[in-house]
Amino acid sequence: MTKAPEPPVWKRNEIESPCVNICMIHPQAKICLGCHRTTDEIAIWSRLSPEARRAVMEDLPDRKSLLPGRRGGRKGRLAPKP
Repeated sequence: MTKAPEPPVWKRNEIESPCVNICMIHPQAKICLGCHRTTDEIAIWSRLSPEARRAVMEDLPDRKSLLPGRRGGRKGRLAPKP
C-alpha cells in the first residue's frame, strides 16, 4: 500500500519589522521607546513596500539619540534631595 503525499505546509509571509514588543511612545518625541519608529510609521508599516521598510530600519539606530535619557527610575526617585 502506498502512502498519499502529505499536503504542503501552509506558511505566512511575515512582514519584516523592528518591533521588540516594548511598545511605549515617548510623549514629546512621538517615537517608540522599543523600536524607535514614529507613530506614523507604526500606523502605515503594513502598507509600506519592503524597500520603504528597509529604508526606515536603516534610519532607526540614529533615532535613539533623539530620545531623552532616563531620569534614574526608582533609584532616582528615592535618592535624597540636595
